[in-house]
Amino acid sequence: MQKGKGPGRNQRTGITIIALARMFPDEESARKWIERVVWPDGRVCPRCGGSNTYEATHKKLPYRCRPCKRHFSVRKGTLLENSKLPYLKWVYAIYLELTSLKGISSMKLYRTIGVSQPTAWFMLQRIRAAFGTDRPYPMGGPVEVDEAYFGGLEKNKHASKKARLGRGPVAKTAVVGAKDRETGEVSAKVVQSTDGATLNAFVDER
Repeated sequence: MQKGKGPGRNQRTGITIIALARMFPDEESARKWIERVVWPDGRVCPRCGGSNTYEATHKKLPYRCRPCKRHFSVRKGTLLENSKLPYLKWVYAIYLELTSLKGISSMKLYRTIGVSQPTAWFMLQRIRAAFGTDRPYPMGGPVEVDEAYFGGLEKNKHASKKARLGRGPVAKTAVVGAKDRETGEVSAKVVQSTDGATLNAFVDER
């Protein structure tokens, strides 16, 4: 993606939602695009890796491998596996997640593409795992945020392992967490400090 002429140093140009709609007007165009991505050098069997395949009349598994004698589709072995969702909805979900600076929340996705919130959450987990986007993503809200300290009680530790640095969170690990009240989604992070700057940065990310 190239730098755009709009305001802001991070302004970028790319595929607009209107252009995306023209590229993928129907389910068939979405399926063919996914097949080109998964099979850039031609269709292969996801089980044996062979290219001796042909189109079949099976409604859900349109291809068949001659050596394996098994039917398959482009979903097998990909993030779409075991999903009955239309290809078109997967295309839009991928676009929305990858073009959002901090990703898209499951609440926003389910409202945008017309699926349930648990389904949207499932799709985003698959997309993030496939594309390696483990970045924080915004929650829909309202969101609860709190910090906690983890570690055994000093009085229960062996004498050689006691910190002997006083009471409170001494020698414990600080963790800050956020929970979306509406969806139940939770995001947590180990932090070195619980000062305002650290906690505010965590809140801003979510």
